[in-house]
Amino acid sequence: MTVPIPTDADLVPTERMQWILDRLAQEDAGLGDPTLLPAPEGRALAERTNTRWNSDLPGMSVREFSIEAPEGHTIQCRLMSPENADSLIMFIHGGGWAFCSMATHERAARLLALEAGAHVLTFDYRLSPEAPFPAGLMDCRSVWTAITAGHPDLASCSGPRALAGDSAGANLALALLLMVQEEQLPAPDAALLFYGVYDADFETASYLGQKDGPGLTRAKMMRYWDWYVAGAADRMSPLVSPLQASDDQLRKLPPMFFNAAAIDPLRSDTENLVRRLRSLGRTDPYSLYPGVVHGFMQMSLELPEARKAAAEAGRAFRELTGS
Repeated sequence: MTVPIPTDADLVPTERMQWILDRLAQEDAGLGDPTLLPAPEGRALAERTNTRWNSDLPGMSVREFSIEAPEGHTIQCRLMSPENADSLIMFIHGGGWAFCSMATHERAARLLALEAGAHVLTFDYRLSPEAPFPAGLMDCRSVWTAITAGHPDLASCSGPRALAGDSAGANLALALLLMVQEEQLPAPDAALLFYGVYDADFETASYLGQKDGPGLTRAKMMRYWDWYVAGAADRMSPLVSPLQASDDQLRKLPPMFFNAAAIDPLRSDTENLVRRLRSLGRTDPYSLYPGVVHGFMQMSLELPEARKAAAEAGRAFRELTGS
């Protein structure tokens, strides 16, 4: 199985993607780059600009509850449940480990729940730079532990379980898989990883080719990394850069599904990880979406590719877990 290589045409925004980019440029004119603001201000801006993607929410049962972390703080959780669901997807939101929340990703999470026919659990983990690595990852571990320990608010989630995440959330999901493996904790049955960040190598083909966006840029990613893990040596940990995991660690991971956006500085992260997995004899499915930018699954109100990606992810969940 070969890893698809984007053509020049794949790197040109689709007509609808370009319409969205033009609209965003007009709506966000003068707002500035949130990664150049003090973190609380950038975070507030990211929350505000993401509200446009979270209207007309798919209907389903929603339950909110909290989990007490071992460190003494409370993790707020939201369980979204379509009818007749019994499986569970723990979804970790992206945002450069520094921005975004359950609220910014609610429509995407609900759409995944509908397409997978599964409960989807989202939560607000601690964010950098106030809480750099490993704070957010430890919160993910706390939520996973609550799931496997039979938290009372998750009693209806008796079927297969998967981890999912987009961008930095995909990084945290894959890091959590490696942590679970290392600590010999109960493991998920599968993982769904969307346009993730898996290494701190800023010289890849996509980091150089798509360094100026549109959307996510190389400079923004470098600032996110500086907030999350400042030291170059610390970035070599597989729990920070999962591409640094050993072959044995990667072989032992559960079945995974990957996707990537063609117009994305992070595209090569997924390509390089999938190539490595294929070299180890694994056949984890991977889809490349041409003509779209990083974060495109947030845009399901306006972008057909976002709805297609949610449907494909839901189908992959059912196939990988046999549910």
